[in-house]
Amino acid sequence: MIQRRFKKNKLATTLSVILGAATVVPAFTVNAEAQAEKEIEVIKVTGMRSSIKESTRLKRDASGVVDAISAEDIGKFPDTNLAESLQRITGVSIDRTNGEGSRVTVRGFGPQFNMVTLNGRAMPASSLPEGGHASDNRAYDFQNLASDAIKSVEVYKTGKASIATGGIGASININTAKPLDNPGLQTSFGSKALYDTSVRDGVRDYNDKVTPEFSGLISWTDEEEVFGASFNGSFSERHSSATGATINNWSNRIYDGSINREVNEAYTVDGVTYPASNITNAPQMGEAYQLPSDIAYRLEDTQRERTNAQLTLQYRPLDNITTTLDYTYTKLDSQVHSSDLSGWFDSFVGTAQFTEGLNPTPEVYIENRNENAPRDVALKQIHYNSLTEDKSLGFNVNWEVTDDFTLVLDVHDSESVSKPTEGYGNALTVGIGSNVHKSVGAIYGSSGLPSMQVVFDDCDPRVSTQDGVGGYNCNGLLDASDLGTTMMQTAYSNNDNEIQQIRLDGAYEFEDGSINFGIESRKMENTTIQSNTGNQTMGGWSASNAGELPEGFLDPIDFNDSLDDYKIKDGWTQGFRGDAKEIGQWAADKYDLEFGRNPNESNNRLIEEDITALYFEVNLDGELGGMPYHMSAGLRYESTDSKSSAKSAIPTAIQWDSNNDTQVIQGSFADAQSYSVSNSYDHLLPSFDFDLTVVENVITRFSYSKTIARPSYGQLDAQTAINGGPALPTILDDQVYGSANSGNPELVPLESDNLDLSVEWYFEDTSYVSAGYFEKRVENFVGTEPLIANFFDLRDVTNGPRAEQAMADLAALGITNPDDTQLFSMVAANELGVAYDSMTALEFEDAIDILPNSDDPQMMFRYNAPVNNKEAKVYGWEFAMQHFFGDTGFGMQANYTIVKGDINFDVASDEVQFALQGLSDTANLVLLYEKDDITVRLAYNWRDKFLEDANRSAGEPEFVEAYDQIDVSASYQVNENLSVSFAGINLTGEDIRKHGRNKNQFTFGEESEPRYELGARYTF
Repeated sequence: MIQRRFKKNKLATTLSVILGAATVVPAFTVNAEAQAEKEIEVIKVTGMRSSIKESTRLKRDASGVVDAISAEDIGKFPDTNLAESLQRITGVSIDRTNGEGSRVTVRGFGPQFNMVTLNGRAMPASSLPEGGHASDNRAYDFQNLASDAIKSVEVYKTGKASIATGGIGASININTAKPLDNPGLQTSFGSKALYDTSVRDGVRDYNDKVTPEFSGLISWTDEEEVFGASFNGSFSERHSSATGATINNWSNRIYDGSINREVNEAYTVDGVTYPASNITNAPQMGEAYQLPSDIAYRLEDTQRERTNAQLTLQYRPLDNITTTLDYTYTKLDSQVHSSDLSGWFDSFVGTAQFTEGLNPTPEVYIENRNENAPRDVALKQIHYNSLTEDKSLGFNVNWEVTDDFTLVLDVHDSESVSKPTEGYGNALTVGIGSNVHKSVGAIYGSSGLPSMQVVFDDCDPRVSTQDGVGGYNCNGLLDASDLGTTMMQTAYSNNDNEIQQIRLDGAYEFEDGSINFGIESRKMENTTIQSNTGNQTMGGWSASNAGELPEGFLDPIDFNDSLDDYKIKDGWTQGFRGDAKEIGQWAADKYDLEFGRNPNESNNRLIEEDITALYFEVNLDGELGGMPYHMSAGLRYESTDSKSSAKSAIPTAIQWDSNNDTQVIQGSFADAQSYSVSNSYDHLLPSFDFDLTVVENVITRFSYSKTIARPSYGQLDAQTAINGGPALPTILDDQVYGSANSGNPELVPLESDNLDLSVEWYFEDTSYVSAGYFEKRVENFVGTEPLIANFFDLRDVTNGPRAEQAMADLAALGITNPDDTQLFSMVAANELGVAYDSMTALEFEDAIDILPNSDDPQMMFRYNAPVNNKEAKVYGWEFAMQHFFGDTGFGMQANYTIVKGDINFDVASDEVQFALQGLSDTANLVLLYEKDDITVRLAYNWRDKFLEDANRSAGEPEFVEAYDQIDVSASYQVNENLSVSFAGINLTGEDIRKHGRNKNQFTFGEESEPRYELGARYTF
């Protein structure tokens, strides 16, 4: 018997009810609801098992590879948002922010390669990354959207001509409910208490352990179902804390007989002998090795408030015409209060004990100050803030012209804006230091956090207090009187993304199939504005005004008090915590500093895209050798005109502030330069799906499609941005360069030829086993051309005649292998016309900032220019099983995804590399129980190690280590109207850890803790 998918039967209509009709529907389902309303009564399905049953039917009846989750399913999963639910789908994994799902990866393709639509509409995305950086990718952040208001989510893993382009991994469509789909009056109100065990009970804890969440929905239609209106809204407040560690970068070097800053033999200064460096298991000659730049601990308190609202109005003047007007609003307000404890490595190597094998990395790395005054321990206080608002206004007309012909017109205007909540911007860093590190380093391992090692000295007379007295109080303790301010930085960033889209879809049905067609116009504008104040001097890099901070501004903390799994053993963990805003305002008044936004914008960027698309699709049903088949073939033509414009202040100099500290001096915005580059391209994108029911309940599928994904906004930037000077004076190390970023507005989209083969056996209405193979051959991957060049004729103050003279003067004093502190002091002495020994190194740093001149050589910057020069193949297998065990109430879902690629990161190579990022195997196991009024779900999720960044810093990679998590949810239906629920997320408190070329090369680690939800919902 031939299956007629284009004619809606009770099964298909039920699916439409469960999954919800999109405000704008893909053309291949464009007249489904209208036909259903004429022929079939609405069947309301509730409960976890019924919802899973309908999702299973959708998967079975879909054209191509499609997965979906209905509202009943989402509402009963322990998720804080949709990303947490999506990770249960085969081939889908997620990125987490503060332990909460934020972005999704599908079949190894990260968030920027997946298209997210709301009711079929392309949604704008904006964000403000921590630190004041620009939002460069197109990825939608699921943190913005609460799950309460969502009817269903559909994941299209194979391309279709009728679906908007932009997703190589998948296209994810989020559907919201409409009142005419649910006739009558319906109301529902819910509340939850959120309990986050990560919240600290300690010094300056900004958070509450228990926070509220409220949601409500009201939907109404008149008796004739001509008018309908619905409103839903939610408010959620969540507080969390996190403690961890990070390393800014690992520098990759070639061993030439000694490591960087090694003391080759003992030497004597002023009667004190300093030993040669103790190097154990040194690298082989010519072998690449890595050294750390620093070690930092960080404690963060985060407050997040999320508000969602949607208003939908519907009018059906005739039985065959339905109009819909909807407005969707989301707001996410985030505040982060952070405290750092860090030590920077720029002195003489005391001890370096390297690992065995490939990529020698220190297991122990200690630097000594030797004859120099103690180095500062850095105790930064930081405040990050952002407010993201999404607004979408849409209008839709569904007209059933005849019983067989339907037209749908959809228009929407949507905007996403991320902006600071503070006048100074979205990032404030207040530097505090104390010159007590006579020696600093760390012990590293293949697990946990590095252990900071310090030789403490608060008696050296060469450091000074605010009274000019030499030496601290010499009590052997780090206390408030030892602390002084250093530098203050503020950064401002604003990101605005607008999309206007108009679409006309049509569908015509005939005896054994249907024809779908459509035309679409989409305009996108993405604007980014950035500025910063640079390093504003308070007490200076030397923290020379120790004891200056008013009483009560800082409180001592021990970072170990907030650690459990990653507790530091036998290391230095003492720090201080204060309010960055309070200290910053005080410092601005005392030192006459700018505490507002810098009007000289370093970046004012506009990316514009004008997209026009046409598509045509044919669907046929029939029999082949007595076996039912379905075929869908389509072609999409898409033309894009793009333009990248920028206007920014031109940097005038790289200023040398202290030993290894430089800053970019930005010019006036009045002298800004403008840039503009246009580009255009078009694509023909075919798609073909064929499935065959070889025996009853066993379906085989074949799908082919071509899809595209556009480059990130940052890659399309029309200007070059100067990030900073070299990490060390270039006269001491010819392997260091300044840092710059450069985009390429002439990049074209990635193109992927996609192949899917699968077999599915549906042995019960809630039970199936499936296996599938997928392959994606991708062209135009954006690789990089690592280049070294000069920009804006900027000069290198750390090299040239003055630096050369300083080297000669130091040699005359017997200092033949100076470090950056000694070099800066000598250059400063010569500039000031004083003797080298007339001032301490810290006094020289306070006395002068050294600017380049025309005699200095051009500064060379290392940057990676993006180009479409890479091809790659991603392939893998997906296995899934789902089953309910009769009437016992018990069921299970299990899936495993294998993802492979033909271009991996070669950790043995010291070249800047292109590599496929985000590829990893994933697995899910969900145990289910639903009987009578009780529902329970226990879910296990695992993701294997994967490459997160192939160029974290100077060509060095960053890998995220394998991670797993257990969640649980349960609900009890007290009566027909009232239900109560409980959820636990990350029950075992699994932690996140990242590393470089090997596990010993730690880059980031952070503890995570369980959180719980207790809720109630009343429906009537």
